[in-house]
Amino acid sequence: MSNQALLELEEVTVRYGGVVALDSVSLGLGEGEIVALMGPNGAGKSTVLKAVFGLAPVVSGTISWRQAVLDVAAHQVVKLGVAFVPQGRRVFTQLTITENLEMGCLYLKDKEEKKRRLHETMELFPVLYEKRQEKASAMSGGEQQMLAIGRGLMADPKALLLDEPTLGLAPIIVKEMLEKIVEIKEKRNTSILVVEHNIRSILDVASRVYVLDKGRVAHDGSPDSVQQSDILTKVFLGAVE
Repeated sequence: MSNQALLELEEVTVRYGGVVALDSVSLGLGEGEIVALMGPNGAGKSTVLKAVFGLAPVVSGTISWRQAVLDVAAHQVVKLGVAFVPQGRRVFTQLTITENLEMGCLYLKDKEEKKRRLHETMELFPVLYEKRQEKASAMSGGEQQMLAIGRGLMADPKALLLDEPTLGLAPIIVKEMLEKIVEIKEKRNTSILVVEHNIRSILDVASRVYVLDKGRVAHDGSPDSVQQSDILTKVFLGAVE
């Protein structure tokens, strides 16, 4: 990575008992990038994101944020400027949309700053403003995913980690979600590391791509380099040598 790197994993290995989930993985996220992680189920994609937040047992290697080793609790990672939106649209269904968003910056005492962040987030996702007093349980799947991402943005992150943000969504909503990801990068200058199974869609918006297979990086490069190679065929349909 260049000296503009925000987040880096260097030779990171994660083990769950005798199972190696990541095997000496090195990858990075630079300023102003959308970096995609793709690969078959069990390749280690989500484990990369969890490792950054101390939610996976890293047994060797280093994770760095702005060239300093990252070795703090998950809530402190958020304060440093990294937000994580896990898979599964995890929202507080009995809270209103506004209350859900406010959960994304619980540590923030400045009421005016909280108002500013709410305004910015609802401006990005107008449906959240329209339904701001409704309970999250009344929202559609796509709206709940927007709420989950909005809650992550309430931490005002420099880097946003998204795990399968389009999972289970209709094609038209997938398109809208990926357009929002690009908008977040461009309007907020937020770097985004995204695990995504909609391969064709994410290749259209990513700056760089890492393909994982069996816990290892099988390919890294531009979206064009992925499309011009047979790496996806290899990892999804056969073993990588």
